[in-house]
Amino acid sequence: MSAQPLPDLNALLGSRICHDLINPVGAISNGLELLGMTGVAGDSPEMQLLSDSVRAANARIRLFRIAFGQASAGQMVARGEIDSILADAYGAGRLSVQPALPDQISRAEAKLLLLLVLALEGAMPLGGVIDLRGDGGAWRLHASAKRLNCDPRLWGGLTGAEMPADLGPAEVQFALIPDAARQLARRLSVQMSDTEIKIGF
Repeated sequence: MSAQPLPDLNALLGSRICHDLINPVGAISNGLELLGMTGVAGDSPEMQLLSDSVRAANARIRLFRIAFGQASAGQMVARGEIDSILADAYGAGRLSVQPALPDQISRAEAKLLLLLVLALEGAMPLGGVIDLRGDGGAWRLHASAKRLNCDPRLWGGLTGAEMPADLGPAEVQFALIPDAARQLARRLSVQMSDTEIKIGF
């Protein structure tokens, strides 16, 4: 009798961590909202800083939950959820993400898209704009910035070159992207210039 294949333990770990963090972060956000309503802290700069920080943490956890978590077969994600995650994660910073998505996309497609957004984010240290468009049949990400910082070892690994073994924590998405593309039976194309990166699959 053949052994059953192991589940994707890394994805399960990502799902578990994000699941366990989202509730306490949400509770902190609710507590700050209640404090604001009671007038205990008012609209002080300190309260605003706390609120902004909690909102950013909540957005990153929701983003990581899809990007690094488990993507079960047949599971779908609504456009509104992805739009909300991207708006909360990038709406107030130097990097802007502008999605144009269908009403529903598969969780596996959402996973790959958000992993690619994280890869592009790391290449745009001074900010810029990422346009994300597609309909499930073909997806396009177009990043533009005044200056890009692209490690050719990492980006080459997305299109068939050997992925470096010494990845840092901030680069883990590069190791996950090729497998996420394989799960969708898709091939990534990457075109780069000094100020633009175009990705299709």
